[in-house]
Amino acid sequence: MFGKKPEKPSKRIDSLIGAGTRVNGDIHFRGGLRVDGEVIGNVRADDNAPSTLVLSEHARIEGAVTVTHAMINGAVQGPIVSTEFLELQPQARISGDVVYNRLEVHLGAIVKGQLEHQETAPRAVELKLASGS
Repeated sequence: MFGKKPEKPSKRIDSLIGAGTRVNGDIHFRGGLRVDGEVIGNVRADDNAPSTLVLSEHARIEGAVTVTHAMINGAVQGPIVSTEFLELQPQARISGDVVYNRLEVHLGAIVKGQLEHQETAPRAVELKLASGS
């Protein structure tokens, strides 16, 4: 009741990874990021700033995700840390552990991993990808 009010997710999208686009490498962002394509790498919002990740139905991330707010309707292969609010929409397919503060799961969403509630800001996670050389 008298605790800190949760940050509101940004309704503004500052960056877009369009359908048919593939990004190889880590992404660090501020504000809002929408992914309609594919990311092979970690997706991390800058610390201490509200952030929103929107992952559309046909989008895919192969790597760790660390944000304050996330709306997932695509596939994530890797752990997710959402410090404020995580919404798993009907087409969400998560293969990895999920750390969250507040969680909404729609009928049809799948999580293959552990769910861990954490009220305080959890530490960021990062996956190291093997180089092809």
